[in-house]
Amino acid sequence: MADCSSLQFVSPYAFEAMQKVDVVRLAALSDPELRLLLPCLVRMALCAPADQSQGWAQDKKLILRLLLGVEAVNSIVALLSVDFHALEQDANKEQQLRHKLGGGSSESILVSQLQHGLTLEFEHSDSPRRLRLVLSELLAIMNKVVESNGEFFFKSSELFESPVYLEEAADVLCILQAELPSLLPIVDVAEALLHVKNGAWFLCLLVANVPDSFNEVCRGLIKNGERQDEESFGGRCRTEALRHLCKMNPSQALRVRGMVVEECHLPGLGVALTLDHMKNESSEDTVSDLVCFVSGLLLGTNAKVRTWFGTFIRNRQQRKRETVDSVLWQMRRQLLLELMGILPTVRSTHITEEADADTEPNVSVYSGLKEEHVVKASALLRLYCSLMGITGLKPTDEEAEQLLQLMTSRPPATAAGVRFVSLSFCMLLAFSTLVSTPEQEQLMVMWLNWMIKEEAYFESTSGVSASFGEMLLLVAMYFHSNQLSAIIDLVCSTLGMKIVIKPSSLSRMKTIFTQEIFTEQVVTAHAVRVAVTGNLSATITGFLPIHCIYQLLRSRSFTKHKVSIKDWIYRQLCETTTSLHPQLLPLIDVYINSVLTPASKSSPEATNQPITEEEIWSVFQGLTGGETAHPTQRYGITAQLLVLFYVLSYEEAILASSKTLAAMQRKPKSYSSALMDQIPIKYLIRQAQGLQQELGGLHSALLRLLVTNYPHLCIVDDWICEEHITGTDTLLPRMLLTNAAKKHSPKQLQDALVVLQGNHTEALQILEHLTLLSAGELIPYAEALMSNMSRLLYPGIPRRVLQTINRLWMALNTVMPRRLWVMTVNALQSSAKMVRQQKYTQKDLMIDPLIVLRCDQRVHRCPPLMGITLHMLNGYLLASKAYLSAHLKETADQDIRPSQNNVMGLEATEVTREELKNALLAAQDSAAVQILLEICLPMEEEKPVGGGSGRLLKSIPGAAAISSPRKKLEEEEEHEGEKEEDNLLCNLREVQCLICCLLHQMFIADPNIAKLIHFQGYPCELLALTVAGIPSMHICLDFIPELIAQPELEKQIFAIQLLSHLCIQYALPKSLSVARLVINVMGTLLTVLTEAKRYSFFVPTLPCLVSFCQAFPPLYEDIMSLLIQIGQVCASDVATETRDFNPIITRFQQLKEKPHEQSRLPNEPAYKMGAGDTGSRDPNVLLCQCVESTFVEIINMSVGGV
Repeated sequence: MADCSSLQFVSPYAFEAMQKVDVVRLAALSDPELRLLLPCLVRMALCAPADQSQGWAQDKKLILRLLLGVEAVNSIVALLSVDFHALEQDANKEQQLRHKLGGGSSESILVSQLQHGLTLEFEHSDSPRRLRLVLSELLAIMNKVVESNGEFFFKSSELFESPVYLEEAADVLCILQAELPSLLPIVDVAEALLHVKNGAWFLCLLVANVPDSFNEVCRGLIKNGERQDEESFGGRCRTEALRHLCKMNPSQALRVRGMVVEECHLPGLGVALTLDHMKNESSEDTVSDLVCFVSGLLLGTNAKVRTWFGTFIRNRQQRKRETVDSVLWQMRRQLLLELMGILPTVRSTHITEEADADTEPNVSVYSGLKEEHVVKASALLRLYCSLMGITGLKPTDEEAEQLLQLMTSRPPATAAGVRFVSLSFCMLLAFSTLVSTPEQEQLMVMWLNWMIKEEAYFESTSGVSASFGEMLLLVAMYFHSNQLSAIIDLVCSTLGMKIVIKPSSLSRMKTIFTQEIFTEQVVTAHAVRVAVTGNLSATITGFLPIHCIYQLLRSRSFTKHKVSIKDWIYRQLCETTTSLHPQLLPLIDVYINSVLTPASKSSPEATNQPITEEEIWSVFQGLTGGETAHPTQRYGITAQLLVLFYVLSYEEAILASSKTLAAMQRKPKSYSSALMDQIPIKYLIRQAQGLQQELGGLHSALLRLLVTNYPHLCIVDDWICEEHITGTDTLLPRMLLTNAAKKHSPKQLQDALVVLQGNHTEALQILEHLTLLSAGELIPYAEALMSNMSRLLYPGIPRRVLQTINRLWMALNTVMPRRLWVMTVNALQSSAKMVRQQKYTQKDLMIDPLIVLRCDQRVHRCPPLMGITLHMLNGYLLASKAYLSAHLKETADQDIRPSQNNVMGLEATEVTREELKNALLAAQDSAAVQILLEICLPMEEEKPVGGGSGRLLKSIPGAAAISSPRKKLEEEEEHEGEKEEDNLLCNLREVQCLICCLLHQMFIADPNIAKLIHFQGYPCELLALTVAGIPSMHICLDFIPELIAQPELEKQIFAIQLLSHLCIQYALPKSLSVARLVINVMGTLLTVLTEAKRYSFFVPTLPCLVSFCQAFPPLYEDIMSLLIQIGQVCASDVATETRDFNPIITRFQQLKEKPHEQSRLPNEPAYKMGAGDTGSRDPNVLLCQCVESTFVEIINMSVGGV
């Protein structure tokens, strides 16, 4: 596009007047300015307005008066008087013709034979023909634009190039577009004008006469533009046209710039508009619009925009010479001017360090940055970093010199100054090529020394915790440990951008840091003296002392140079608050590793010292008094949780590395069990649970440590109970809690419990009020409650008192379980032990959990207290497992000593110790289960008067068939109503249910316990209870075949009796297959057992066949055959006896073959209705009688129904 600078464009003043239709402003325009707007003004004056108001009528008169003296108005009026409908029809016909004949056709309907050139024809033509000439030329250009498929071309046209007729051609163009908008869309017309000479001028006049189309035209031109505008002639033409449009309407320039970024087209236009905008609004102190715009493009979150603009810079950078007209050159020049504008005025690279020695600590011979320029300087540094690091811009010598001058300047001690120094330091690391001469390197070293010297002053004055001193220290440590990638990450993080930094470019900086400024010993000694960060939390960003200490611990610098870091770590842990800083947990882990693992094998003593027990306990002092003690605590909950995490992690690390430590003959000191017992672990975990968002991963880390080392504090029932105690259901009663209820002291509770047996009311009232308190507030009452626990065993204590005590115990269990369990076990000891004053400790109970069950026998028939006892037993069984595992690891050195020269011996010893531990745990669990099963047996006074213990059997379907026939006959004669109800509501029944629940949990947790218990056996009277009350008993079906294969007759009998109950409870295909196996085994044993053993085996197992038939009718034939076989064997053994058994055997056969032809059999067997009791003491005779009873039972069941 040719230069349009000689033409007069529409001024911003005139465009604004047209846009607002401000007649007063229009009247103030000069004649040349008014001439450009005549097409629109004439149409306004002549066309019928939509606004019929009086105000517009007056404005219209003023416009007419304004137009009266202008001669060109007459030609425009003539243009408006043409028949535009006919003109549009001819134009459409011409478009169709061109489409039919091709774009290169010269045929025209609008314009017939041209005798002269376009210019002469236009001069000699009247208004209608002028319209046709311009329309024909414009349509030809628009068609060519469509056919070019985006390739730019330049169309030579006399009509748009002749300076004599430019104004008349512009008038015709504006009238045509206004009258034929459907034929000539303004965006398409604007696109076509870019391809002719003076197109920008025509475009501005067109838009000025249709001011509402400004945004539409700009967006269309940008959307159709090139991605890189300065790379092509067409892009430059488009950019120039849009710049002229924005100069005409400067208020919309930034909006057009936004369109450029949105479409990712014409990047040079965006920069040019920003430069134009800055000329109108310049400010020296604030960050310029150019810096903000380019920084936003390169440092924003939109990767597409960043790539687009980076390509623009990179392409222009590849040109050998940048011209003054280049947008990139103008941008760089403007940025350099801004940079030089804020540089200190007095600077010299030849100032020696001796000059600093005579000055004050916070004064230098350097002229520092002004405070109002610091933020702008930081923004400029980040912008140059992004230009050099992201777009690959190579600074000129002048730019590099000025940048180095700015980076090494000395800002005031403010937060912005700290930020500026950090950015400058990181920029030096990222772009070390900026330092190219010895003088510049000397300047950089002096500036780094100034940073070290002034760091403390800056931190104290600015009030910023994260100072640049920590960053210096951290970089020095990274250089010493050769962690160049960590330095690169640090630089990118500080600058806030991801740039490519070659590790090789840091070699010179590494030499300067490690040899001239920060030796490793200086780094270590300096780090210990750095003050800890007060109230450290995640809200404090930047690089802190904790980052430096963490890196030094990782590189083992403290142990190498024998510098103690324990006190610093402890102080920093105590100076923490929520939300948790993410570096604290890694710091603790690496510190523990430095305590346990030597820095090198040559010096095994080179380790850090652990935190002492006194220091740990001081953190938790005042916590055991409950939630009311919080105001007197010295340390906050965050510090307490961190110290707890340290202690638990330290102990776990010792156990995990016990073999390694034993091989190195090192035994680090563990924390005493007394200290661990004093720390309220469960209470702290509860507090952490409510602060999970603020504590980050600390809560989950603590839970992991607890599950591993303190499984008894992670019982699922406890968590469920805790949800019930601390949930929303209890909020309303606590809201209604009166002040009087809160005034009950532990002394009042103690006095009320002493007289509990005689006066229940006072104690119950206090206990009910205590249930409204939170778990933490109950802690002071724990001693009074536990010391009087034995009084609850006296007769006549109301059940409500017992249940309330149980609720309070469960609430206390959520905050102080270990201490509470020890107090409870000692309180429930029998009176004989109380006299001897035998007090058990936590360690005693973990070594022998069965102590819990050696309590007063009255506890076994007090369900609320028995529930507490079972809870403690479950907890101590889990604690014992963890204790023995830890003990095995702690004594790993015993595996090393006897077999240091024998690898096989070492492995054998280790396996033996592990097996012994597992055997001990299995014996412990099985003993607990056997004791609990024994408790389920009724005492003499609890047995029914008629004998037997069928308490639970009555509630089990088919239980009558399991009992012996004689018992069944007796039970059918009993009056069951009230007796059965009394049995179901007794204390024994409730205790049995509690025990069954615990056994179910133990069997599910470890099925091997169930197998071991049933291989040991227990009273068969309890089989009905265990099968019905323990849902997991079905797992016994897996090992019954193995149990019945045991050589002991007692185990075989127990297996068959167990299976009979399981078949009734679980009539499954698996049960059927095991029952078939048992029947076959019984048939086999019949042939191999002696007479005495046969009697001992079959008398207790024959009633089980009734259960098999009841559960699985298909077994009827096999069982009948077995019974007849038993009778035949018995008959053959007594063939020499006088008693004849053949009639009995015959009767068995008849019953088997035709059971339904018999009426219901009498309850008395045949042997009782026949001759006397001759031979009744013979085992075979007795066994035959049992077989007949079983026959009768099965027949009656099958004929009469179950």
